[in-house]
Amino acid sequence: MAARSIRSGTVALVTGALVLTAAACSNPGGGAAGASGPRDSAVVGIAYEPETLSPLLGYGKDGNSKIFDGLLAFDADMRLRPALAVSLPRISADGLTYTYRLRKGVKFSDGQPFSAKDVVFTYRTVLDPKTNNASRTELDALKDVKAVGDDTVVFTLAYPYAPFAERTVLAIAPEHVAGKQDVNTGSFTTRPIGTGPYLLTGWSKGEKLTFRANPGYWGGAPAVKKFTMAVIKDDDVRATRLRAGDLDGAILPPNLAAGFAHDKGRKTYAAKTYDYRTVTLPTHNPVAGDTAIRRALDIAVDRRAMVDKILEGAGKPAYGPVPTGSEWFAEGTERTHDLAGAKQLLDAAGWKPGPDGVRVRNGVRAAFPLWYLSGDKLRQDHALAYASDAKKAGIEITTQAGTWEVIEPRMKQDAVLAGGGSPGDPDFDQYLLLKSSLGGDGFNNMAWYDDKAVDKALDDGRRTNDKAKRKAAYDTVQRRLVQNPGYTFLTHIDHLYVVNDRWDTTPGGLTTQVEPHDHGLAAGPWWNVESWRPKQ
Repeated sequence: MAARSIRSGTVALVTGALVLTAAACSNPGGGAAGASGPRDSAVVGIAYEPETLSPLLGYGKDGNSKIFDGLLAFDADMRLRPALAVSLPRISADGLTYTYRLRKGVKFSDGQPFSAKDVVFTYRTVLDPKTNNASRTELDALKDVKAVGDDTVVFTLAYPYAPFAERTVLAIAPEHVAGKQDVNTGSFTTRPIGTGPYLLTGWSKGEKLTFRANPGYWGGAPAVKKFTMAVIKDDDVRATRLRAGDLDGAILPPNLAAGFAHDKGRKTYAAKTYDYRTVTLPTHNPVAGDTAIRRALDIAVDRRAMVDKILEGAGKPAYGPVPTGSEWFAEGTERTHDLAGAKQLLDAAGWKPGPDGVRVRNGVRAAFPLWYLSGDKLRQDHALAYASDAKKAGIEITTQAGTWEVIEPRMKQDAVLAGGGSPGDPDFDQYLLLKSSLGGDGFNNMAWYDDKAVDKALDDGRRTNDKAKRKAAYDTVQRRLVQNPGYTFLTHIDHLYVVNDRWDTTPGGLTTQVEPHDHGLAAGPWWNVESWRPKQ
């Protein structure tokens, strides 16, 4: 979701995988990049690029930004660990005050010192309504943030918000640079300065982002001295360039990753995720907005077939934003494939089969368009399978490909094959997706979903630290999605990465984290590329 925008990721860290150096683009087997390049450089292929590199506009809000650091960070097991803070926060007994002691001696890449004022500046700017940050409501609980000297920051909350510490992986921006320019349009959005392990050396939009190791990084200078994220939107091209030696690694859909299974020089890494594919059913569409249509589609779809045939088993059926197996999943909300039941729901609601098999009610045909992102084969395959299942129930769905520039203006009326999902706390993957007040807010609540019981449960879930009460609130959300589905959730997808077997990490072996929808740029086996070492 963009802001965890459902479009695909933090305002546009959409489903990830970047693309080559110019030399590699013009000379696909050349030694300028990839496996044949210097031992201390790496090139990885991802599918999309960010719209901004400013933390103030959403970049790095979930960690792993490479250019920046947060107060805290996630380790391989998604446990919080200190980053710019020297330890985890001290939390008051009432859960309303979080105190962080900051690491001393840290400098931004321009040589200026990092201090508490940069933390205060970052959070206050994100919360400023004039800042174009679609994730602002993620910090709704934050009442105030202040510096106590140079090395202490105190956050005061308006209400107890259980996952607040996880929000403090937000990347910190330098006040002395970003504070002197327009937050939305200034040069900092494309030429950032941070405290992270890498410095941005170039951004050729639509082609690549290049980084070099930060020699003064407080965590130690990375062994990978040059890191390139090459933006290759087409899955097939990404696989071809990996095979040609232009890339050290890439994210690939299951069918293409399978082609490297017996390659002794490469390894495949599967990351468990919260990443789902879903169909938005916009309230403003006279067909897709009808509850009977929504409920019928919810059981007409064959999720298991999608997992088996489209994902080749690399995933599982999705019944909502929370994956089965999560402690927050509401047991009993699984929906089985039931075509006969779907037809009964439509019959009862007055949607009767017409002469061409498409149902009609009051002169309105049960038909609507479904858009998916051009070049994204997984979305295309999901869209086609969904339309095929819907047709069997008498609902005509016309699939259409387009860029986000084409799709976004149509989202209020037309369905979209979208993606989203965020691990960690259930507030992260549900509030922006379902809160009615966020309908039409960019890529938040793309379906304009509006359910008062869900709104109340979302507020209840984020306004208490009592885990049992929170579980009850999010159970309510998931059970309401059965009765009033504004989306048809299809699958949760495992991310597959193929990487040249020439890298190791200090603990030994590359790893992946449990990943959000956003992947490739901030996730994948290169989530900790600053810890990589060339194999001896």
